[in-house]
Amino acid sequence: MSLSATLEFIASHPLSRANRTAAFGRLLGWQLRSRLSREVTVNWIAGSKLVVRNGMHGATGNIYCGLNEFPEMAFLLHLLRPADLFLDIGANVGSFTVLGAKVCGSRVIAFEPDPGTAASLRKNITVNQVADQVRVEVCALGDRTGEAAFTIGRDVTNHITDGSEGPTQLVPIRRLDDICAGENPVLIKIDVEGFESQVLAGGAKVLRCKSLMAVESESDHGDIIPVMADAGFVPRYYDPFARTLSSTPGGYKVTNTIFVRESAELVDRLRSAPRRTVCGVEF
Repeated sequence: MSLSATLEFIASHPLSRANRTAAFGRLLGWQLRSRLSREVTVNWIAGSKLVVRNGMHGATGNIYCGLNEFPEMAFLLHLLRPADLFLDIGANVGSFTVLGAKVCGSRVIAFEPDPGTAASLRKNITVNQVADQVRVEVCALGDRTGEAAFTIGRDVTNHITDGSEGPTQLVPIRRLDDICAGENPVLIKIDVEGFESQVLAGGAKVLRCKSLMAVESESDHGDIIPVMADAGFVPRYYDPFARTLSSTPGGYKVTNTIFVRESAELVDRLRSAPRRTVCGVEF
């Protein structure tokens, strides 16, 4: 992310608008710390920590503004309870995994195909002392079992490819239904850079679990919506301050669509969740 884009991100973020000076101070502090040490452990939310290196754009967004993806991360914080199961598909270095396991106390299965990124994910699991709650699967998910070409060196935008996009590595690819047979997830997050349809095709049984309340998907392109609708889900956007779901983003910058099974239990969970204070802002 360019400097101008980073400054715009900080200035417009819901958790930094009220005190942009402090947020810009966190940016400067990070720039200094990351030049003195290749890897830095930073304090995060509710006693959690993140092990971060320069260039980890999603993780550094958490440093600057508390929650890089505010509506989506706040939805997770308000939905999950201890003993729930959260599936973090495309976990990267584990920001969502840490929120689910450390802050909410939930169980997590985290899927990350890149071995180097999976090593960073495991560091964040270890530093937060949640290894007994988190299972890491170093594989991609799709509609088949085998191997797939996966890009290298693109941080949060690494993805499965046909091999025509520069350096790649072969990673194992498996079906979600095979890995999670018998599991009962409450929340799934899918961030797989355009491979969502294949993930859902290999997870049709999991998608129909009665326990599953919501799926956060980075993509909501045309072929996903009928699949989600067939499983009983509708696309919604979350307002963390009002704790309401609506059919429009409501002024928030969002990177994921939240598909939900609308129910009284879902509404009650969101409304009754503990209040969180991040960067001095309560929601």
